[in-house]
Amino acid sequence: MDAEEAHHFTLHNLQLLGKAPWLLNIALGGKVEHPSLHRNVFGIDFPNPVGLAAGLDKNGEAIDEFAAMGFGFIEIGTITPKPQPGNDKPRLFRLVKDKALINRMGFNNIGAEVAVQNLKRRKTKTIVGANIGKNKATSNEDAIRDYEYCFKTLFDYADYFVVNVSSPNTPGLRALQDKDSLAAILNSLQDINNSHTTTKPILLKIAPDLTNEQIDDVISVVQATKTQGIIATNTTIARAPLSYTQAEIDAYGMGGLSGAPLTQRSTEVVKYIKTHSNIPVIGVGGIMTAQDALDKLNAGADLIQLYSGFIYAGPQLIRDTNERLVKK
Repeated sequence: MDAEEAHHFTLHNLQLLGKAPWLLNIALGGKVEHPSLHRNVFGIDFPNPVGLAAGLDKNGEAIDEFAAMGFGFIEIGTITPKPQPGNDKPRLFRLVKDKALINRMGFNNIGAEVAVQNLKRRKTKTIVGANIGKNKATSNEDAIRDYEYCFKTLFDYADYFVVNVSSPNTPGLRALQDKDSLAAILNSLQDINNSHTTTKPILLKIAPDLTNEQIDDVISVVQATKTQGIIATNTTIARAPLSYTQAEIDAYGMGGLSGAPLTQRSTEVVKYIKTHSNIPVIGVGGIMTAQDALDKLNAGADLIQLYSGFIYAGPQLIRDTNERLVKK
């Protein structure tokens, strides 16, 4: 089955199973619960440190169902102010030999206002993060308005927010990782945040392709703007090393690479950030096994997120990771 068709097929069937919670619980094999798994990070008490990364449940359609699998938190998005179809299909590819994915989805989503309706319908109190971005048609000069709009619209319905300026699939987006552009966006969101009686944690998601000097700039901006955390990392535009011929790789085309080829680099970025700061970090990228998850945590990650590893290993990866942590 085409990778994107499989994605929608899975979401649809999850939602059907969700109508009978007892059946969903049997189908998924239950979840691991233990006091030692709890983590308090940026003021939120997480039941366990294993989360679902943004991109899988973009529109918040199956939050309760993913929570039933044992995820400690769910991140929806990337959400933009207006609905948009994303890039032309095909735009999602499995590189099975390397346990990797390439995607160039392009922030396809239903828009902030409709996403709110999905968030209102959820039945559980699962911790939900909202990953926000700009519409493709919005210039970088006006991007700050898109982030502000999403933040305001989703504020009452998300537990934390993630500023996504690191996807390689929206033209020019990564330029917003520039120090001045980044500071302007984060300061603006913090001003809105501080106008509320209760504030929400704001995190920044960064690319794995940044140099150490660029990561130093990110750290300084995060600290100066009092941003509460960093998610390391998004997908990579690099293509090595892979088990495919150059012609096969070229045929897949542009897009972000995730999965096992990203494991080492994303862990290096986590370790670099934690070595040079005390900023809370969510580690994501190439977590294909429970040991990969432990390696991220040992590198300093406060929490972790799954995406490609979950595609290849399924809910068992959540259980394996949490069981290893309980034994540890």
